[in-house]
Amino acid sequence: MKRLHPLPCSAVLLIVLAAVSGLSCRTPSVLTPHVEQVRILASDDGYRLTVDGREFFVMGVNWDYFPIGTNYAFSLWAQPDDIIMEALDREMTLLQAMGVNAIRQYVGIPPRWVAHIHDKYGIYTVLNHPLGRYGVSMDGQWIAQTDYSDPRTRDIIINEVLDMVEAFQDTPGILMWLLGNENNYGLVWDSAETENLPEVERDLARATPLYSLFGETARCIKAVDTKRPVAMANGDLGYLDLIAQHASDIDVFGMNVYRGMGFTDAWERLKYEFDRPVMLTEFGSDAWNARTQSEDQRSQAVYLKSQWEEVYRHAAGQEGTGSSIGGLTFQWSDGWWKYDQETRLDEHDTHASWFNGGYAFDYEEGKNNMNEEWFGVVAKGATDSRMQLDLIPRAAWFTLQQIHRVNPLTASRDELRAHFAGIDPDRDVESAAQAE
Repeated sequence: MKRLHPLPCSAVLLIVLAAVSGLSCRTPSVLTPHVEQVRILASDDGYRLTVDGREFFVMGVNWDYFPIGTNYAFSLWAQPDDIIMEALDREMTLLQAMGVNAIRQYVGIPPRWVAHIHDKYGIYTVLNHPLGRYGVSMDGQWIAQTDYSDPRTRDIIINEVLDMVEAFQDTPGILMWLLGNENNYGLVWDSAETENLPEVERDLARATPLYSLFGETARCIKAVDTKRPVAMANGDLGYLDLIAQHASDIDVFGMNVYRGMGFTDAWERLKYEFDRPVMLTEFGSDAWNARTQSEDQRSQAVYLKSQWEEVYRHAAGQEGTGSSIGGLTFQWSDGWWKYDQETRLDEHDTHASWFNGGYAFDYEEGKNNMNEEWFGVVAKGATDSRMQLDLIPRAAWFTLQQIHRVNPLTASRDELRAHFAGIDPDRDVESAAQAE
């Protein structure tokens, strides 16, 4: 987790801010009546997301489609229509059965497939632009480290986002616009304004233009599209003070958060430091036990049960802060390419790539225990010649299926407690074994 730092009264920092240019936002298009209106409603007992006036609690997952043997370079959307439709039917039918009503997807999916997923399966898309997280294309070259203080870079990113919004704004099934993906973990660029600063001030000099870009981009989206909220995906609570100062136009605070069984003080801090509806954009547990070097479906299910119970408990009308509008489990299916990304794509790698003491079931001091390739609530089976793959539900799938049978916006507090008390991960392990 990135630590928060107090904002210094630095003349250099002021110079960096002064160099950041504004971008004239585009003229809004005519409102299209058939596209649903997504709104945030605030009341005494919390925030509620509504779709055409209907309360909507996000019961979602991070979804992608990478068959075994492929990596980030593969695109389902480049395949023939019949292959796409067959893949979506396998995936979305199983998502439907688990109770999922929303998926997080990155830019790249064509609008017609967002509409197809919505119209046929009733599943909405949270559409994600990375906002320069992995670099930016400029003059035909890929710049891997994004300098958020550079006016031209900012203009390129904002125009990319506005192109996305204009392409999708009349598409049924878009739930909200999501900006970034823990960009605060990638603040490694240097410029003349930052390279000679002390480390603390250098981090702030990088982060300040990043979060002002979030705010500026949100304002430009709202000038074009008035039908949906704008969210961000931050890395945990990093730089929350700068977010409150420079990105106040964000409607929904999203965070990727991995703290173990729960989220400790995150809800309370957000309530008092940046009071917005909260959607957890990533959270979950891997299904590989680094201690025993074996699959551990039970622990994954136990952690997801505890995490989702907290997400529900902080919904409007429940006993928590009332800030929660739902979450997106990380992730739908295993990512066999995640460890090395370029090689070993046919191997389900068990190398742990980072450590986290919040996951006590396999944590050992000084050793990595988080296995990026094993976060799926479904495992991947063999891939056939049509790039179709078998999906094998883990115990976590059965746990989530039960969790999503209740809506915290309509259940009483007692009903919610009883519901979670009745969910037994051991029974779900048995269900998964029978389903194989």
